Amino acid sequence: MAWRDFKKRFKRQMSDMLEIPSDIIMDLPKIVLVGDLQLFIENHRGIVEYTAENVRVNVGDYEVAVSGEELILRNILPDEICLEGRIKSLQFVR
Repeated sequence: MAWRDFKKRFKRQMSDMLEIPSDIIMDLPKIVLVGDLQLFIENHRGIVEYTAENVRVNVGDYEVAVSGEELILRNILPDEICLEGRIKSLQFVR
């Protein structure tokens, strides 16, 4: 078993045992989609691409790729991004 897999499994078990949310222990993004109009991403690592049709956000081991129309970044905070517009798709890209 690879060391990386072992660490993930250990963190997940600790999260369950201590009843702490996985996104905190495992350093995962928290993504909230409100209809097709608004997207919140917590625990991001920065913006990779930003146009009115495509936004890519680094979230650690992968990127969140959003496509749509009239996309705008409403808020960019150190720990959260708020994206608004007509969201058509959301993908996780490695």
